[in-house]
Amino acid sequence: MPESTDSTESGEGVEAPPAGAEVTAAEIARLAGVGRAAVSNWRRRHAGFPRPVGGTATSPSFALAEVEAWLRSQGKLAELPLAERVWQYLSGHPEGAATALVRTGCVLLLAAEEPGVREAADAAGDPARALSDALAPVLERRFGTGDGRAVPAPEAAWFDAPTLTLVRAAAELAAGDGVAETYAFLLGRQLEAHPRQYAPTPEALAGLMAALAGPAPTVLDPACGSGGLLLAAEAASALHGQEADGQLAALTALRLALRPGGARAVDVRAADTLRADALTGEAADAVLCHPPFNERNWGHDALAYDPRWEYGLPARTESELAWVQHCLARLRDGGTAVLLMPPAAAARRSGRRVRADLLRRGALRAVVALPPGAAPPHHLPLHLWVLRRPGRERPATPEVLLVDAGAPGTAAGEPHPPWEAVRATVLDAWRAFDRDGTLTEQPGVARSLPVIDLLDDDTDLTPARHLPPATAGEDGHLAEVGEEVAATLRRTLSLAPEVLAPPAASGRAPVATTVGELARTGALTLRSGTAVAAGSRSGARVVLTDHDVLTGAAPTATLAPGDPDPAQDELLREGDVVVPVLGAGGPGGGPGVATAARVVDAAGAGAALGRNLTLLRPDPDALDPWFLAGFLRATANHRQASSYASAATRLDVRRIRLPRLPLAEQREYGARFAAVAAFEESLRLAARLGGQLVQGLHDGLTGPALPPS
Repeated sequence: MPESTDSTESGEGVEAPPAGAEVTAAEIARLAGVGRAAVSNWRRRHAGFPRPVGGTATSPSFALAEVEAWLRSQGKLAELPLAERVWQYLSGHPEGAATALVRTGCVLLLAAEEPGVREAADAAGDPARALSDALAPVLERRFGTGDGRAVPAPEAAWFDAPTLTLVRAAAELAAGDGVAETYAFLLGRQLEAHPRQYAPTPEALAGLMAALAGPAPTVLDPACGSGGLLLAAEAASALHGQEADGQLAALTALRLALRPGGARAVDVRAADTLRADALTGEAADAVLCHPPFNERNWGHDALAYDPRWEYGLPARTESELAWVQHCLARLRDGGTAVLLMPPAAAARRSGRRVRADLLRRGALRAVVALPPGAAPPHHLPLHLWVLRRPGRERPATPEVLLVDAGAPGTAAGEPHPPWEAVRATVLDAWRAFDRDGTLTEQPGVARSLPVIDLLDDDTDLTPARHLPPATAGEDGHLAEVGEEVAATLRRTLSLAPEVLAPPAASGRAPVATTVGELARTGALTLRSGTAVAAGSRSGARVVLTDHDVLTGAAPTATLAPGDPDPAQDELLREGDVVVPVLGAGGPGGGPGVATAARVVDAAGAGAALGRNLTLLRPDPDALDPWFLAGFLRATANHRQASSYASAATRLDVRRIRLPRLPLAEQREYGARFAAVAAFEESLRLAARLGGQLVQGLHDGLTGPALPPS
């Protein structure tokens, strides 16, 4: 559900914000329909802006009632949108947002399954008792009975005054936007507000895992978290999940029950899966699992004789291999399991015997290395393990598939995985292998190996160790790179600026000014970047990041889910100048020198401004953008305008100095600076291609493709 809903309350019957409710700067921006940079400006420029009442120095929170009053007094908020009002009731609930969201989800489920019952219960003499009585049969029908079910039996005590206010407002919102959309909006806000607590599986990764498992009528996730993997199993008619966190299990059960067009059979249990498996009698056609990593207290001693360890008792340090065997134990014969695994699980010596038995008996079918950034922890290239429970009708495979999905289109230092390329590479390789039982080698990307070739002293299943890179010269690619390097070097030489002898001193130097003074006089506008970048999402606003500026790359990241689209005047325009404000310390611990200042071209126009960037928008009748960008990069300016703590420096752009010159002279400077920038870009391209050529020559000479002669 879009957060910019036009639903508003007229003022009659509008209740005050919940006592003690607080909002962050990002939530204030949503209330007013502006970007977070605007909120920062209001705090600096308006003495009457509410003071923080909580949070931290870097992420303060403010009293909602004070913020609303101030926004209305400034004419920036006629009335709070209903969606935001509901969220504030939820986030400020005295028993906690998660508890309140479970109760709200139950009432929304009642409204979806028995229209009119909620209104009748709400109008009764004792609405709390009437609501709980109406809910009981609905929840029992949907989630069963007993202590293990995720959504507990309702009680009249649930529906105190704050909860009744919340569920009435949520029902009003659902009447306009839909029950499923309303719950998805509130749950999305809750997950976004607590990313470390919930750590959901990214949507693109969940979709890839579900596609690898294939369409299946019954899908299980034994560590279901917020339900992202089960939600990706669109073809399933029955969904089973288990989660140790009781509140999260309830939120997930409601999420699955309320999803539009979703499975009718939803069974989510609240219990520790390895220690107290609540789904022992369930056999699934497919299992999807993102287990917790590196657990030490997973029950090794208590579960030593558990029948699930068909492939060997996992070591105390191998909790992931315990999850692998649990998933296999819950599959029907021939069923497929896909697990997200840390890369160490493929190589640790303590897990060698279990890995070897998985290979010998044909249970492990594929190991896929993902590019860094696919899921937390983002710095690691996580793996996907595809397993299949051996059955009579499906003999054990004599080969196993190894895929390195970091290879396709992943540039060095790329901060976000190229999901379209990754998905195509992985699924093409898996489907061909699953169909034929073998795969023609794709050098550096994918190959299938006989199981016997992997059963050595290490049984190391890391794909990169068994996938030699594409041999240089095998397909003529290296020759093409060499020709491109030569052409780029020739172009770079033609662009090399002429270095003239310095002229004789000509009297007084031009009068200098600062960026801060130019901003005060209106010659330019300053703005700090606040957009949070995430992986590429179809249809989302692209974000220019400091990484893009430093490397000269086009913006490819997009706004993080839930981050509001910036106002039109906050988007980048052609002629804007962007500079990173954070950098490495210089020699001797002194302030460093920034390496980039970028003049925005047509490719960058319309992008949002990312964090750790400052935008300078010059008045074209007063300042030439290339003139401004050139002086922003001067070493002397950065030594004067930088401050540092530890090994990091921060640039105070307002202190940058530049001469006062007529516009015509500025443009002369600007033309030279633009020529230098074109030379720099050509050098950067030559270095990138040259690196490819050098590595290709090393690979070719160390292999059979390029003899030394």
